[in-house]
Amino acid sequence: MLRAAGVGIGDEVVVPAFGNVEIAEAVTTVGAMPVFADIDPVTYGLSPAAVADALTPRSAAVVAVHRFGRPADLARLRTVGQRHGLLVLEHHEGSAPRDDIARRRERAAFLDARLTGVATPDGAAGHTYEQYVVRVPGNGRPDRDAFARAVRARGVECSVPVKTPVHRLPGFRRCVSLPETERAADETLALPVHAALTKRDMQRMASACNALGGLLQPAS
Repeated sequence: MLRAAGVGIGDEVVVPAFGNVEIAEAVTTVGAMPVFADIDPVTYGLSPAAVADALTPRSAAVVAVHRFGRPADLARLRTVGQRHGLLVLEHHEGSAPRDDIARRRERAAFLDARLTGVATPDGAAGHTYEQYVVRVPGNGRPDRDAFARAVRARGVECSVPVKTPVHRLPGFRRCVSLPETERAADETLALPVHAALTKRDMQRMASACNALGGLLQPAS
């Protein structure tokens, strides 16, 4: 996609650091330089304002990633692209049959209505819930990880969606300030909403999370 767009040696491409190392790798493969910009804390996609701040005369393109099935703010990213003469490319994470998406949305709505003590995802139009990602309150990664262990001990599967942001990985380390990216990596947890889950499974998940949620408070 990058080669077809004419991106190559000497160009810079603005990409997110919140996961998707394969995008940074693709940029380097065509000889360009990945430049990391911060994310929007609601969409988990690139922040249009952060993209604008990251641009230089060598900027050639922006890769907008639709994370967890939640659409990025493509309209505003395209506005930035048009203003600065940049290509805006899209990357979607996974796809599923319409029936599976409908069932995931049903399970997401169930959790939205019942979870307390964790911040539930923004249910924007078009969200396909490739992952149902909540934020665990408290003091960042230590409390999120403790919450995850406790939930698993109650028989509920969960996963950390982004363990290490790309700008912290060997080969891509950058001295750049990405506070929302760092915060999301420390606080997010993905709960299952796949079609095989029964209503009893969903009730057990909500009960397990609610027994813990709200107990973790930010340090004063």
